Amino acid sequence: MDTKELLSVAAPLINDLGAAFYFVPETGQVGKDLGLNGMEFYILGRGGSLGDCEPALVSSAFGYFNPAVIAGVWNGARDKVAPRRAAEAHLECCAAFGRAKLEGLDLAAFVAAAEKVNTAADPDSLALYAGISSLDLATDPSGRAMQLIAVLREFRGSAHLAALRAAGIDSKTAHHLKRPDMVAMFGWGPDDAPTTGPDEEARLARAEEITDSIVAPAFSVLDDAERTALVDGLRAIAARVKG
Repeated sequence: MDTKELLSVAAPLINDLGAAFYFVPETGQVGKDLGLNGMEFYILGRGGSLGDCEPALVSSAFGYFNPAVIAGVWNGARDKVAPRRAAEAHLECCAAFGRAKLEGLDLAAFVAAAEKVNTAADPDSLALYAGISSLDLATDPSGRAMQLIAVLREFRGSAHLAALRAAGIDSKTAHHLKRPDMVAMFGWGPDDAPTTGPDEEARLARAEEITDSIVAPAFSVLDDAERTALVDGLRAIAARVKG
């Protein structure tokens, strides 16, 4: 398969699997042990790799959310737990999720392929990806495999935010187009709804193309066997996670 075909298969799986540990009970319990509720651990855990920064930076790195929501949660949560500590604990939850779900799978070829993509990925201008890439990963195959998926999810997610701006559409409008059933969850009310139509839909489609062009060089380093290992690994992991 060529790189375009690889992305068409791998990107949706990475997007789904990379977030699978966010709100499972085990992750929630770790957050509670730190004194954080579910939303606090999600935002401080994902954004904590950026360090003890102002919420505007976190909001810009996340996109999609109402900045007021990010600010309210971030400021309260970082008073309880240092952001980098929360980020390390959150990524460890990802590894623990992998150990619970993937025991017994032969993940060596998948991990090698995912590692190769991650090493080739350029973090320039991709804040959240650069942040999570600065954290240490687990050494066991199951934990590391799940963490690499989460890291590559932030890679594409960060690239997509940049692509939206390049295509002339803001993330709030994109969110309303792609996930209209989730806008309230991200802090937007009825009065916040943007005007959308064919022009915005075309810009969003263009942003998807630009996103692929940003991440493609990292995935293009894989040879045919490694591409197969990446896709087969993602499918096997998805079967375990969703089974």
